[in-house]
Amino acid sequence: MKNSIYFIGAGGIGMAALERYFLARGCRVAGYDRTPSDLTHELEAEGVHIDYNDDPSLIPDYCRDPEQTLVVYTAAMPADHPVLRWFMDNGFEVIKRAKALGIVTEQSKGLCFAGTHGKTTTSSMAAHILHQSGIGCNAFLGGILRNYGTNFLLSDTSPYSVIEADEFDRSFHQLTPWVAVITSTDPDHLDIYGTEEAYLESFAHFTELIRPDGALIVHTGLKLVPRPQADVRVYTYSRHEGDFHAQNIRKADGDITFDLVTPWEVVPDIRLGVPVDINIDNAIAAMAACRLTEVTADAMRDAIATFQGPKRRFEFWVKEPGEHGHVMIDDYAHHPDELRASITSVRDLYPGRRLGVVFQPHLYTRTRDFAPEFAEVLSLADEVYLLPIYPARELPIPGVTSEIILNRLTCAKKAIIQREKLVESIKSLNFDVLLTVGAGDIDRLLPDIRQQLIRL
Repeated sequence: MKNSIYFIGAGGIGMAALERYFLARGCRVAGYDRTPSDLTHELEAEGVHIDYNDDPSLIPDYCRDPEQTLVVYTAAMPADHPVLRWFMDNGFEVIKRAKALGIVTEQSKGLCFAGTHGKTTTSSMAAHILHQSGIGCNAFLGGILRNYGTNFLLSDTSPYSVIEADEFDRSFHQLTPWVAVITSTDPDHLDIYGTEEAYLESFAHFTELIRPDGALIVHTGLKLVPRPQADVRVYTYSRHEGDFHAQNIRKADGDITFDLVTPWEVVPDIRLGVPVDINIDNAIAAMAACRLTEVTADAMRDAIATFQGPKRRFEFWVKEPGEHGHVMIDDYAHHPDELRASITSVRDLYPGRRLGVVFQPHLYTRTRDFAPEFAEVLSLADEVYLLPIYPARELPIPGVTSEIILNRLTCAKKAIIQREKLVESIKSLNFDVLLTVGAGDIDRLLPDIRQQLIRL
């Protein structure tokens, strides 16, 4: 391994975990990011040198030797970025983040969680189970775990790694899973894949990468036709059927409890630490993967009960008591099916309450491709407020704005609100429960929205 690692896009949540991993292994770590954040400040305090100007002359001296420096960049970084270009033009080994994760899976037993949605929560649950059991793992997650305040768990002794396997840009094709879990294959990232068939083919190829001594765990009912190697064990799971499934589901007093059926036993009384409906499936997937390690049934049960979830995955920000108290929930949902799961979970928890949804669409292409589906799902709320599209890596597309969702909404109250006016506008909205959703930068407004709600 080289002595110095330079990260381009150092402030990304997935990049941060790798930076901490290499720091823990004694490497000197530096990087570039466009804007400072709480996460980049934490990384700097831990020993990562980060520049926020794309001037290559700012690269520290210890990252200027091609023989001693590995460069890792995020797939969202444009090829003509000045810092990336400098490294490429000067003979450095330059790899994508996914390839760096691939190196980790080659050196460990990787539990890799893939899917259009659900992968952050399921991988986080699996990491928590392994950590709490004492077996441990090196975990590279797409969200900050509320149990630990980080998206990275480190173990010097565990043979296991837990990795959120991202299908964007076919990144998960760089991995060599020991156990692969596929939660869902609803089409997404069509700017990359073009068609649903190409998207499904990408997942099928992912299953070919599983080690011969490994296993595939796939949700029932998917269109996917897996192609694992002949010796790979294959299991199915879902809430109601499959090799791993739930039975005797009980909902009472804000709790969800069920018995887990496995091919070998029934594990009774699994109680969800985050009691929302979709977490039944998520917990089954996580426990199925961990059951293939040496984790005991009792350890799984105890860990799921104490799991607090990743930040921005159905995270409560306000929960006032009483039937008229305000509730504020934030969720990272940015695909129509994720939105449906989030909104129906709120309806399940708070029947009869007036639900307001603030949604920040993420990407012009995703908005263009799924505008009717977004509108159909959002219309399940009583009122919907859309922010302008968060562009992320994309340039504007003519005619693609939040209005193409707004015009299709069938709920009684709907509007577009400019991001800078959202906090002040909260005072005039009529809701009991507020759900904020989206994968852009809406999360930066959450503390101010909470304060506004508390004043009401």
